Amino acid sequence: MTRATPPANWRARADRAVRRGESFDRLIPAVLLDSAVSRIGAAAATAFGFVWGGLWSTGRVTRRGRLWVFTGMPGWTYGRGGVCVGSCFLTGDRDPGPRLLAHEETHARQWQRYGLLMPLLYLFAGRDPLRNRFEILAGLEDGGYVRRSSR
Repeated sequence: MTRATPPANWRARADRAVRRGESFDRLIPAVLLDSAVSRIGAAAATAFGFVWGGLWSTGRVTRRGRLWVFTGMPGWTYGRGGVCVGSCFLTGDRDPGPRLLAHEETHARQWQRYGLLMPLLYLFAGRDPLRNRFEILAGLEDGGYVRRSSR
């Protein structure tokens, strides 16, 4: 999903969303972040991604960097252009390029940091990628949400 023209103040709003998320992270007990607990959660999410991808993927399943990429997924099985669940990227018929894979690998690292808190925190961050700290930190341009700037 590419937005042709994001609002003029999107970068300032994105910066505020990231700062708000960092403030919220300070309230989460340290034992739940970047810990054995979060890694177990990320592994469970990856296992779920394998099951979901295995059930619905009609395309190739490949290892790309730290991601397992499941293609040929029906559109109703994932959101937007694809979804990262643990270390699994579930998407439709397209072969994701290096920029999108870099974006999704950042999400996989976020799963490692937050474990099973990730879906809840993502939900609270909202569906608007220009205000969702996880999408912002993964790179809105690499994720296809805004056009690559010329700077």
